[in-house]
Amino acid sequence: MSEVDLSDVVRQRIRGLRQARGWSLDVLAARCHLSPSTLSRIETGNRRIDLDQLVALARALGTTIDHLVEPVDDADVIIRPMQHQEPGLTTWVLSRDTAQHGGRLVAKMRITPERRTGPGHLAVHPGREWFTVLTGTALLHLGERRVTIGVGEAAEFSTMTPHSIGALGGPVAILTMFDQDGERAHAESSREAPSPR
Repeated sequence: MSEVDLSDVVRQRIRGLRQARGWSLDVLAARCHLSPSTLSRIETGNRRIDLDQLVALARALGTTIDHLVEPVDDADVIIRPMQHQEPGLTTWVLSRDTAQHGGRLVAKMRITPERRTGPGHLAVHPGREWFTVLTGTALLHLGERRVTIGVGEAAEFSTMTPHSIGALGGPVAILTMFDQDGERAHAESSREAPSPR
């Protein structure tokens, strides 16, 4: 991104944050110790933004310089998930850094009847898990219970209860969300899983 483009993005962000807070030019100018005319020229691109002004504006707007100057391109929007495969399960992680998303990891999973589930294959770990069925029928083993979840239905449960998710009568596709404990547990179990033969 060129310097001109970045400068325009910064100006738009300053104006957008000011307007989102319902502040006039006068209000923001007073908060960052600039004159309203200087702030107006900064927002319209008729004046360069000095570093000390950028610091003052970021502080007054309750943000950071990093957020004001963060580049904008498709890379910050588009996620190109990598496929992870193990017997009976294919996973695509659909979110980036869990810390930025409230400690949650979102993934799409395709489960086939070959996946080993049920007694002897139940996981237990701290946290919660949620999923919804996109296609097929999921079979959730939750302790001694067997719960069938169909297309358009969702399930949410404590992962301190022994659990596993399988496919009933053919492949099932689910969209699932884990908290950070669940993400760690699933990552560890996939590392321990035997590789497909």
